[in-house]
Amino acid sequence: MYTACVPQLTTQKTQNKTVPASYHTSQDTANSAKIKWKTFFKDPYLNALIDTALKNNQDLNIMLQEINIARQEVRARKGEYLPFVNVGGGAGVDKVGRYTRTGAFENNTDILPGKKFPEPFTDFMIGAHASWEVDIWRKLRNAKKAAMYRYFATDEGRKFMVTNLISDIANSYYELLALDNQLEILKQNIEIQQNALEIVKLEKEAAKVTELAVRRFEAEVLKNRSRQYEIMQRIIETENRINFLTGRFPQPVSRNSQGFVDLVPDTIFTGIPSQLLENRPDMRQAELELLAAKLDVKTAKANFYPSLRLTAGVGYQAFNPKFLISTPESMLYNLGGELIAPVINRNAIKAYYYSANSRQIKAVYNYEQALLRAHIEVTNQLFNISNLQKSYDLKTLQVQALTRSIDISTILFNSARADYMEVLLTQRDALESKFELIETKKQQMNAMVNIYQALGGGWN
Repeated sequence: MYTACVPQLTTQKTQNKTVPASYHTSQDTANSAKIKWKTFFKDPYLNALIDTALKNNQDLNIMLQEINIARQEVRARKGEYLPFVNVGGGAGVDKVGRYTRTGAFENNTDILPGKKFPEPFTDFMIGAHASWEVDIWRKLRNAKKAAMYRYFATDEGRKFMVTNLISDIANSYYELLALDNQLEILKQNIEIQQNALEIVKLEKEAAKVTELAVRRFEAEVLKNRSRQYEIMQRIIETENRINFLTGRFPQPVSRNSQGFVDLVPDTIFTGIPSQLLENRPDMRQAELELLAAKLDVKTAKANFYPSLRLTAGVGYQAFNPKFLISTPESMLYNLGGELIAPVINRNAIKAYYYSANSRQIKAVYNYEQALLRAHIEVTNQLFNISNLQKSYDLKTLQVQALTRSIDISTILFNSARADYMEVLLTQRDALESKFELIETKKQQMNAMVNIYQALGGGWN
């Protein structure tokens, strides 16, 4: 059999779809996490930003053009296993020497009774030509099907990009709210420290403290006033990151920063790990790329087999236009077929075959890597949500304790039962704890967005 001429592959691999039965956390549930982003995010300002980004984001619009390119590739592959038909016409003139075999023959031959060949000889032709490669081994149809899978994979890539885009905007938006709250806390702390500075100045006039205490409090106020501009710069950069994602030039981002610390992350139903195969676009994209790579191997293998091509033509040809459509005198046609099989120069075909198989194995590893990455991302975020909640509860108690300590240290200082450094350090610790509380709240909201992204939400 001719199949014996096909080289055997020494390495072949199939994908492993085995996943753990659960995420091994207390939040496991059999419900799917497939939720629309407009339902998941409740903030109207955030939803407006996401909606703008889905229309104007340049990366997403570039991906849409990639999808169009992949769609045209499917059309091109489909056309390859259909007959190619060309219609055309031509005209020409030919003068041969009289003392040549052709010239002597034409000079002694009558085309019509009493009419010799015209000199020079003119030639006119119209006709159609068709050729068709019979897809015996499904080489062309497999190539078309592989292109179709890649088209679907490109569309899944768009959905994955949508998921990432929504997550990036949401995380940047929550970072912006956190920076607004930190700036407000810093302003309140500066006011408290400014009042403490005035008290220390009065204490110095009463000779209860030295100039050192005044300078230390003054330096703390100046440090925090300078810190304001650092936060303001981060706010500008975060706003412009959102503007870039939404395809806008720099402008203020509308938002409502009040009540940020009171935001409660929504409960997310994680589902079971096997649902990631359906919910995550990158998983479906990797699977479709794998299916296309398998078909590429079959297409490359078919190159070793004989190919059958049929050709046919029909038309009219005459030396004078008035005889051009005379039937049957000026009519011509042809029909033929050829069977071609590679015999000698097979190295290029072998190289293409082995390369296609290596790409298929690579696609298997990509698929398994995507599956492993998806499961780990979900597991990490589930533990992150749990640990952040515990951390936030403890930091809340820390802030409450340090806030009360400010009043206590001030009272003790005024009654000469505490020195100025205790007041200064208490105010500093209270400020840092409030900053950490805001940062933890931001991380909580980011974890909510990240688990939603890891579970494959956002695109539908």
